[in-house]
Amino acid sequence: MKPLLIIKTGAALPSIGRQYGEFEDFILRQLAMDARKCLVVPVFQRQRLPAVKEVAGVVITGSHAMVTDRAPWSEYVADWLRRIPPGALPVLGICYGHQLLAQAFGGEVGYHPQGLEIGSVPIELTEAGRADPLLGCLPSSFSGYALHAQTVYRLPAGAAQLAKNSFEQYHAFRLRENMWGVQFHPEFSAEITRAYIEAQKHELAQAGYDVVRLKEQVRGQRHGKMLLKRFLTLVKACGDSIRSK
Repeated sequence: MKPLLIIKTGAALPSIGRQYGEFEDFILRQLAMDARKCLVVPVFQRQRLPAVKEVAGVVITGSHAMVTDRAPWSEYVADWLRRIPPGALPVLGICYGHQLLAQAFGGEVGYHPQGLEIGSVPIELTEAGRADPLLGCLPSSFSGYALHAQTVYRLPAGAAQLAKNSFEQYHAFRLRENMWGVQFHPEFSAEITRAYIEAQKHELAQAGYDVVRLKEQVRGQRHGKMLLKRFLTLVKACGDSIRSK
């Protein structure tokens, strides 16, 4: 089987990295997947991506960068994504990756007018989300881990809204038939989420957040693992379908 490509768009905070590893480690732990079956490309360090035909599926990580900065490496990834033929292979964008997918295909991204969404947050599937081959594996109402300052203002033409909450209109969407963006972090654990709150506690307190309450509200859940495992199932099914043709 061709490798799963992890497009790494940034590095974890040093304090997080020392204790829990990097973004790709979070993903691999949730998938219980051998790192040798993945190809990790740190594009933020200007490394080049392989040809589309050389990978089985794509996961785009989160980042501490901002999509609206349109860094050269980020624009390079956007162009690479636009060259994927419709239905060719499954793509999952997480947080930064979610926003990058939206922007790359004509949507609009910017800073959220209400500031940062962080911690455990309730999320609701839309009718399209409940019927979706990826998001449909989740309950209609579920808890997700969030950490983002920017948001998708407007989806690309033809994209389907799959999940939302009172803070975030587009917590998930599907583009074409093979590309998904999720604003929440399925790769996070409760421990990682609390660690991020702790690492930013002074900035959060200055912005008016109750840091103690934020940490207390973080609960363990399996929804992120369910989503990532379902995505891997879709990747394998796509590969089987292509090989049978």
